[in-house]
Amino acid sequence: MKKKSILTLMALTVISLSNLNAQKSTMQYPETRKGEVTDTYFGNRVADPYRWLEDDRSAETEAWVAEQNKVTQGYLEKIPFREEIKERLTTLWNYEKYSAPTKHGDYNYFYKNDGLQNQYVLYRQKGQDDPEVFLDPNTFSVDGTTSLGTVSFSKDGSKLAYSISEGGSDWRKIIVMDARSMEIMEDTLVDVKFSAISWYKNEGFYYSSYDKPEGSELSAMTDQHKLYYHKLGTTQDQDQLVFGGDLKRRYVFGTVTEDQNYLAITAANSTSGSELYVKDLRNKKSGLQTMVGNFDEDHSVIYSEGNTLCISTNHNAPNRKLVRADVDKPGQEYWQDVIPETQNVLSLTTGSGYFFAQYMKDALSLVLQSDTQ
Repeated sequence: MKKKSILTLMALTVISLSNLNAQKSTMQYPETRKGEVTDTYFGNRVADPYRWLEDDRSAETEAWVAEQNKVTQGYLEKIPFREEIKERLTTLWNYEKYSAPTKHGDYNYFYKNDGLQNQYVLYRQKGQDDPEVFLDPNTFSVDGTTSLGTVSFSKDGSKLAYSISEGGSDWRKIIVMDARSMEIMEDTLVDVKFSAISWYKNEGFYYSSYDKPEGSELSAMTDQHKLYYHKLGTTQDQDQLVFGGDLKRRYVFGTVTEDQNYLAITAANSTSGSELYVKDLRNKKSGLQTMVGNFDEDHSVIYSEGNTLCISTNHNAPNRKLVRADVDKPGQEYWQDVIPETQNVLSLTTGSGYFFAQYMKDALSLVLQSDTQ
C-alpha cells in the first residue's frame, strides 16, 4: 500500500511538472528595450544594449523589475505542490536551536531560536540564574527587515559594539552598548560596509568601511577600503584613519591580538591573497611593520606573545600550516613551522592557551589540541 502511494505521488508530480513546462512555453516575458551603447576595447567595438539596466534608481529599471517579478510570481503561484512543500519544511524546521555559549565578563552568552523565528535571539545567563534576552533582532523593526550583524565585546565584557543591517543593505550601523546595563552609550556609527569589529581593551575599537558613494548605494563602485579606530566618547568624524586613504585596497580588516599587544591588518584586492601588516599597540609612536608585502598567499595572525606572532598561512602549504614569526625579523625566510602542513586542510582557533587544529578528513572533522608554547 505504501509503495502504491509513493508511485501515485510520483505520477502526480510528473504530471504537474509536465503541466508547468507546458505553461512555461506559453509564458509572455516583458519586452526588454535594447539601447545603442557601445564600448571600444583594444580597437574592437563591443555592444552593451542593456547598459540602461545598471541604473538601479531609474523609473524605467524599476518598472522592468516589477514586470519580471510579476511573471516569476505568476509561475510560482501555479505550482500545485508548493504549499505541501512549505508545510513539510515548516514541520522540519520547527524545533529549538541553540548555539555554543561564550563567556564575556560575568555572563555566558548564547543564541537561541524557538523554532520558526526569523532571526536568532541573543541571550545571557549569570551563574545559575535564569537566562534573559540580551538582543532580539526580531524586534529591531516592525516589518522584521533589520538584522543583527557582527557582535563584539570589549576585553572585560563590560561594553559591546554590534552592527545592524536595515532592509538587507550592506551599509550598516554600529551601535555601542553598556553590556551590564544594556543601555546605549553614544551616537551610532553609520555608513559602515564589510567590516569586522575588534576592540582595543575597553577604550575603543577598529572597524572598516568605504567612503559613501555619490548616487546609488547598490551599484556604485566601492573599491577603496579603509580601517578606522573609534575611541569611545568621541564622534565618528573624529575617528582615526589607520590604514587606507592613499593606499588603494579593496578589502582591509584589522584585528587586535588576544594579549592586546598588536593590531594585525590584512589587505587584499580579491578574495584570495593578502598583505599582512602589524602595529605594536604598546608603543603609540610605532608605525606599521610589513610582515608580507604581496598578494601571493593568505595569512592571518591568530596568536601573539612578546615579539612572536603565530600566523596561519598557505605560504608553500596549499592545505595551510601554522608558523611562528618574529616581528623584528618579518621576512618569510625566518618563519618556523609550529603545525606543519598535512594532506588535509587545516583550520585553526585558539583558547585558554591552546591551539585547536581542525582537519576535514573523510567528511568528518578531526580536532587536535596543542599548547601555544
